[in-house]
Amino acid sequence: QVQLVESGGGLVQPGGSLRLSCAASGSIFSIYAMGWYRQAPGKQRVLVSTITSAGSTNYADSVKGRFTISRDNAKNTVYLQMNSLKPEDTAVYYCNADGVRVVADLGDYYGMDYWGKGTLVTVSS
Repeated sequence: QVQLVESGGGLVQPGGSLRLSCAASGSIFSIYAMGWYRQAPGKQRVLVSTITSAGSTNYADSVKGRFTISRDNAKNTVYLQMNSLKPEDTAVYYCNADGVRVVADLGDYYGMDYWGKGTLVTVSS
């Protein structure tokens, strides 16, 4: 069983910063990609940023230059540093892990698309 737990959300004024963290736990041998998605009220969940185990990153155009994703492979943890926050960044932010090699008694297997429960980020004055 793989679990993802996000932390770091909260209320921040426009122009402020927040740092989100997401820790994956369970019988994990490795994780190929980790990332962040967000869902604003009344909208679909969309990609924010992803990072592979090799450090290759991808960002949505709306956050390029403001957000930075990083990860600690040894801790199975991914971070999202969010700077210059705007009201339109308000959303529930979800952590995702993909290509997870899970250690099991009957043999390792690869699990796809694990999600955390989300953390709310509100940008408002």
